[in-house]
Amino acid sequence: MSTEEVEEEIVDIFCDSDHPKSVDFEKVINAQEAIGDAVVKTPCRRSQLSDMYGMEIYTKKEFVQYTGSFKERGARNSLLNLSPTQKKKGVVAASAGNHALALSYHGKCLGIPVYVVMPTIAPLMKIKACEKFGANITISGDNIIDSKKIALKKSKEGGQMYINGYDHPDIIAGQGTIGLEIVEQVPDLDACIIPVGGGGMIAGIALAIKTKLPNVKIIGVEPEHSPGFQAAMKAGKPIFTPTTPTLADGLAVPTVGVNAFETAHKLIDQIVTVNEENMALAILRCIEVEKVVVEGGGAAGLAAIIQGLVPELKGKKVVVILSGGNIDTTVLGHVIERALATDERLVRFRVSVRDRPGGMAELTKLLADQNVSIVDIFHERPWEKHDVFAAMVKVVCETRDAKHSKELRKALEERYPNNLKWGPSYD
Repeated sequence: MSTEEVEEEIVDIFCDSDHPKSVDFEKVINAQEAIGDAVVKTPCRRSQLSDMYGMEIYTKKEFVQYTGSFKERGARNSLLNLSPTQKKKGVVAASAGNHALALSYHGKCLGIPVYVVMPTIAPLMKIKACEKFGANITISGDNIIDSKKIALKKSKEGGQMYINGYDHPDIIAGQGTIGLEIVEQVPDLDACIIPVGGGGMIAGIALAIKTKLPNVKIIGVEPEHSPGFQAAMKAGKPIFTPTTPTLADGLAVPTVGVNAFETAHKLIDQIVTVNEENMALAILRCIEVEKVVVEGGGAAGLAAIIQGLVPELKGKKVVVILSGGNIDTTVLGHVIERALATDERLVRFRVSVRDRPGGMAELTKLLADQNVSIVDIFHERPWEKHDVFAAMVKVVCETRDAKHSKELRKALEERYPNNLKWGPSYD
């Protein structure tokens, strides 16, 4: 097989990098009419997080969709726009999870066959959910780009339409219905903060909001491990940008969509990147304050606020898109622990105590007096090199907040002035 034949097999005719399409506002209006009540008009209310961060924060809760993410909007719209012949043959997609879930569910509702290629990094929970909706699932490819090539080949061989989850014009238009709802729900907003992966959601929302309210600031947020849209903005076009594993697996797209970029790049006022620690912390804040569970990508917008990347929005009315809630429960447990550590509510330290009766008791009494809860404590003698009559004790404990942690550290330093090692890298 020649190189030309290989390239021909993997071309997506709806997403041509040589002829990108800018989606117009009328397509968003048409999408809203077509979708109707088949997707949830999600709430967008003032959050108690407003008081914590000094701005009027309104959270758009897209995770309340049936499959747990905003992707249902574009999926439903694209399926409805198929020809009768294509509806019989079905559709093919490459997805790490949420697009696959949305297509699978609405394909089942509309009686349209759905075939999905998922990369090996796709969360198990999302794979199982797609299978439950009756989709044909293939797990193949190290990332979404590899999976896309396989899906395009399947599309050509079987005659099913390939639907790009972030760049097909019907997908972008469908996601734009979020923006139409926002301007109705918060008509006097100052800014909208939107997670960015392939770019379809920010393109659709920015188009809808800027058309209705031109002065609203549009801010995109990417994980620092996948900064593809920021790279595209600098280059003036989508370019391949290597990704590394991230909590925001749904945003890990090496090359942003050409149509999404064409539609959005003139409408976006700012792109920022957030780190893994603050995405974890944003998930914890949602659990504790909003009483909801969101996934890493869904929390990226809030993470930008927590990380202090948008100080200009202090005192402003800001909509934050909580785009999805599909996170593995095992991952969620790890995330909460890491977030507690970032928030200085889970701390660890090493200290040398007297290896005599009462030495350990003295330490535990100090901890009790400081009202901290011991999570783990480990006592060892062989690695205490400086004093044969001492023992090394490693402790992990819970505190109320960062202030409480500082009080604990001060008490330990006063009692063990030369023997305390504090923090994650005390070894």
